[in-house]
Amino acid sequence: MKIFQIVAASALLLGTTERASAQEKPAESARDLVQDLHTAFGEHHARAVHAKGIILEGRFEPTSAARTLSRALLFEKTTPVTVRFSNFTGFPDIPDNDPGANPRGMAIKFGSRTNPSLDIVTHNFDGFPTRTATEFGALLRAIGNSGPGVAAPTPLDAFLAAHPDAKTFLTTQHPAPLSYATTAYFGVNAVTFTDRKGRTRPVRYRFVPAAGEKYFGAGVGPTPNYLQPEIAKRVKEAPVRFDWYAQLGQPGDLLDDPSIAWPASRKLVKLGTITIDALAANTAEADRALMFLPGRMPDGIAAADPMLAVRTEAYPVSFSERQ
Repeated sequence: MKIFQIVAASALLLGTTERASAQEKPAESARDLVQDLHTAFGEHHARAVHAKGIILEGRFEPTSAARTLSRALLFEKTTPVTVRFSNFTGFPDIPDNDPGANPRGMAIKFGSRTNPSLDIVTHNFDGFPTRTATEFGALLRAIGNSGPGVAAPTPLDAFLAAHPDAKTFLTTQHPAPLSYATTAYFGVNAVTFTDRKGRTRPVRYRFVPAAGEKYFGAGVGPTPNYLQPEIAKRVKEAPVRFDWYAQLGQPGDLLDDPSIAWPASRKLVKLGTITIDALAANTAEADRALMFLPGRMPDGIAAADPMLAVRTEAYPVSFSERQ
């Protein structure tokens, strides 16, 4: 049962405001979170989430404006990058045209694979379904316990009634993109930039495609497995580019609640351009060996959202399971 099918059925039944307190735990450890992902999607000896993906390579070229915001050495010179585009869920074979494949992901490793300076994990929705990792775990368990034959109101009905941001996340995703290269991606967890004078400010990341944002329209259906061949063909013909922006936080913007997007009026500063110009080795072994740690950051960049700590601890747990 795909996540979208569960959510679509549950969205019609949200007549209760009872909070699914029995589904929530006092705290969510990294191992708990990975197990909750398995509850929602099953265990497939693959990534616990964003299991279906493709790896590419390129470079990052910073702007001078980036150096005014952060002292990170990353902004001093051109740096190689490894990029992995992916679909949502832990299903390795989820069709690209399944609405449950949203949000699409883009993970970026700056520097060599053996000695990176920064990893960023993003998706193409400006927000996260829940405020905390503990609430996210409860959502995953509610999804896993709301399959066919479960009487209404299901655990997911109750959770979404009590967590409107999660309902928005699950029911207002973009249509399928024409390409992994034609949708914007967001780093929903806030980080802090520190400049050479010790001044700090919170930011959120945004990656904007040079090709523009383009999605399939109503009545136009993509095929089940179009995204990987499309991006491979596209990058063979010409480089794919994304402009990396820092959205600057202001007083009152929440740093510890990724479920709420910052106002669109917040200033964007261009940090540089990601140019993707080659397809990487995409064997099963290469994909198993590639791990992104969203808490890996150089001097000049630091986590502001505590969710990043749990996410960073969870990735090695999933990594070890797929070896």
